[in-house]
Amino acid sequence: MDFDTILLEAQDLMDNAVNHTLHEFSNIHTGKATPAMIENLSVHVESYGTNMAIRELGAITTPDLHTLQVSPWDKSTSSAIEKAIRGANLGLNPIVRGTAILVPIPELSGDRRKELVKMAASHAEDGRVSVRQARHQAMDQLKKLKNDGHVSEDDVKRHEKEVQDETDSHIKRINDALAAKEKDLLTV
Repeated sequence: MDFDTILLEAQDLMDNAVNHTLHEFSNIHTGKATPAMIENLSVHVESYGTNMAIRELGAITTPDLHTLQVSPWDKSTSSAIEKAIRGANLGLNPIVRGTAILVPIPELSGDRRKELVKMAASHAEDGRVSVRQARHQAMDQLKKLKNDGHVSEDDVKRHEKEVQDETDSHIKRINDALAAKEKDLLTV
């Protein structure tokens, strides 16, 4: 294994950790309606005989900040979509109006906002731990190269600094995303 391979593997692992953390942040809703809140919910559709995501069954729009609207392409799926949203334990109560399903998003209480901030902080810490694990793995591989006598100590030190710089950059991305999410959650 060479320096470039070690650095690329570490970057990939760190990128995956950051992307996973950002995905977890996107699943924490802030009281504002976003299609991501329900688009991946699984709906069992009798007429199709299978489970499908809501995004596959209709258009999800946000007519205002506190309402989602699902417009099913097949009207016969409306009750299945409503049932899936109601049963997802998201605290949402959909209303069927004609061919559309309206999903009002309730305002978040102060305590719930604080709980969501703690949840986001926990996801951020998990992400930082994953980034540090990638750094640790890369550092171990660099030391192994040195111990095997394939490279000089100066080369190892230089590449350890590169790995540390990547680590710092990825942790900063997680911290910046956490700060933005906290601001979003705590802004009333």
